[in-house]
Amino acid sequence: MGFWNCYHGKKVLITGHTGFKGSWLAIWLKELGAEVYGYALAPSSDADNFVTCNLAKEVDHMVGDVRDAKKLKDYFKHVQPDIAFHLAAQPLVLLSYQNPVETFETNLMGTVNFFEAVRQTPSVKAAVNITSDKCYDNKEWVWGYRENDPMGGKDPYSASKGCAELITSSYINSFFNGESCCVASARAGNVIGGGDWAADRIVPDYFRAVKAGEKLTIRNPSATRPWQHVLEPLSGYLNLGAALFLKGKPFVGGWNFGPEDSANYSVQDLIEKILQIDHTGGYTIPENTNKPHEAHFLKLDISKAVNRLGWKPVLSFDETVKFTVEGYQAENDHSKSILENRVQQIQNYVTKAKSKAEWAYR
Repeated sequence: MGFWNCYHGKKVLITGHTGFKGSWLAIWLKELGAEVYGYALAPSSDADNFVTCNLAKEVDHMVGDVRDAKKLKDYFKHVQPDIAFHLAAQPLVLLSYQNPVETFETNLMGTVNFFEAVRQTPSVKAAVNITSDKCYDNKEWVWGYRENDPMGGKDPYSASKGCAELITSSYINSFFNGESCCVASARAGNVIGGGDWAADRIVPDYFRAVKAGEKLTIRNPSATRPWQHVLEPLSGYLNLGAALFLKGKPFVGGWNFGPEDSANYSVQDLIEKILQIDHTGGYTIPENTNKPHEAHFLKLDISKAVNRLGWKPVLSFDETVKFTVEGYQAENDHSKSILENRVQQIQNYVTKAKSKAEWAYR
C-alpha cells in the first residue's frame, strides 16, 4: 500500500474522524495496518460515512469538541500517538456567514488546542494540520497559488483557514524544532466522493435532489474549482505524514495538494459530467444576484509536492467523477457493506496510482 510502510503498527490519532475526509482517512489507515484513534464531534446524521461504514467498531472513537482543550490533551495523553492528523473544523463557507463566531472558535482555537496537545505529548513525532486552498488571499489569478503566497480570506471561513495557517507557522517556529516532532500543513481543493452529505456542497446537494425527485439549484455555475476525489488529497496527507515521521525537517511547512494545472472545471462542468454517468438528476440556474461572496476562480500550484514529495494526482477529471458517483451508488448496493465498497475504491485507486505515483510502490 506504499508510503514506505510507515503506518503499519503505528498509533495514529485523527481529529475530525467522524467527518467526510476524516472517515475516509481512518479507513485507509486501517488498511495500512495502523492503530487508529479518533477525537471528534458525534456524526451529524445517520447518512454520514462514519456511520454507514460502522467505523465506531473499527477505530477507538472519542466524542469531543476540539474547543475543549483539556479533554483533547487528556485523550492525547491516554493514546500516546506516534502521528497525528488535525481535520476537525467548521468546513463550510456559507455556514461561516451564519455562525462566524463558532467558525473562528473551532478553526482557530481548535488548531491551537491541537498543537498544545501535540506539544505536551512527547510520543508524537509527526503532526499534519489540514487546512484548505481557501487559506490564500485570493486575487482571482489564473495561475495557481504557491505555498509562500500570502494568507487571506474575504469570508469568515476562508479567513479562519488563513489564520489556522499562521497559527501553524507560529507553532513550528516557536515550539517544534524538527528534532522531537515535525509539523506541516496541507492545503487541498474542493474534495468530492461518496459519503459526503454536508449541507451546501454541490455534490451532496445533487444527490439529495435526486433522492427528493427534484432538480438541483446551482448558485454559481461558472465558479471554477480544483475538484479532487477524496483519495487524492488523502494520499498527499499520508505521504506527507510518512515523510515527516521518517525524514523530518525537509518536509516541515506548508504543502499544496490539488489536481493537474489543466484540470480545473466549473461547477456546471462537474454537474454535466455527473449527469453523463448518473442520468437521474437535473439542475436549474436561478437569476439571483444576492449571494454571499464566494471565490470565482481558485487554483493551486502543486509543483512543490510533485518535485519534493514524489506525489502527484492519479485520477483524470472523468475518473474523479466516476469514482464519486460510484461512491454514492455504493450506498444502494446491498451485495456488500459500504465499508467493503470504500476499501475496494481505495484498492482500485492504489492500483491506478502504481503506474503514476512514487508513493504507491515505495
